[in-house]
Amino acid sequence: MVEAALAKRLRDVDNLVNERIGRAISQRVFWPLLPSMHQDPASPFMQYSSCSAADMLHPRYRELSSLLNHPPVFHRKLWEWIFVIHNLMKAGAIEPGKRGLCFGVGSEALPALFAAHGVAVMATDAPPNISKSSGWVESGQHAASRESLRKPAICPNDRFDELVTYRYCDMNNIDPDLTGYDFAWSSCCFEHLGSLEAGMQFVINCVERCLKPGGIAVHTTELNLSSDENTLTSGGTVLYRRRDISELVRRLAERGHDGQPFSQAPDTHVLDFHVYAPPYTHDPHLKLNLAGYVTTSVGIVARRGPG
Repeated sequence: MVEAALAKRLRDVDNLVNERIGRAISQRVFWPLLPSMHQDPASPFMQYSSCSAADMLHPRYRELSSLLNHPPVFHRKLWEWIFVIHNLMKAGAIEPGKRGLCFGVGSEALPALFAAHGVAVMATDAPPNISKSSGWVESGQHAASRESLRKPAICPNDRFDELVTYRYCDMNNIDPDLTGYDFAWSSCCFEHLGSLEAGMQFVINCVERCLKPGGIAVHTTELNLSSDENTLTSGGTVLYRRRDISELVRRLAERGHDGQPFSQAPDTHVLDFHVYAPPYTHDPHLKLNLAGYVTTSVGIVARRGPG
């Protein structure tokens, strides 16, 4: 009983210290306003696989954020969406007549954005029984219908109705008729499939079963920055190490596909060293303390081979 009381007291002290440190940081650190940075538009953008402040300070980040009708905030979730948009646009996938497939769509605006550019989008999310067990419904990360994806400020309703469709899909058991797409994407989903291997197999299945030859897949997930050895290997959320991402790229290449090599972004800005920890607020959020590991977002780009 005494030990329990002592443990609670230590937790209370830790929380108080974290709160005071967080308040001190927020009062003493300069948070730059993105539009005022005036970085050279010709400088490299998203040249690395992982989230960084450098990308968020680039004019292109602001441009692509505006397409989503979203302010250009220092948040890794927005970085993930911009990573998907940037790489698909660079590959020439976002054009009228193309077909795109989304997994774990949640409340994303990307289906509306791509439809606004003339792309036919199949948006999928986990069946209700899987979503409830994972906690996605309670956290608001699950799309219950196509209507939750409607964004009139981004895509006119008539074009949305014409080009965006919705259905359930278990990412561990992709429906065989979801095939022949020009591109596919997911944003921080496949780390919730039960294990490291299940997530990697999903990426491989997505490329081989869902894409036409030459089609491109862009996926984001969690990257463990604390260790290349210890990590969360199974459960509701797993954390991919650098070696796991490199292994996935190698396996894709062995199967005849072109996977973009993993390249971790260097820490070049003060916000790259900020770790999002309790008490949680909102911005900046580039890195997160998750189950004792410091994580960030990482993107994977793969093009299906000719076979």
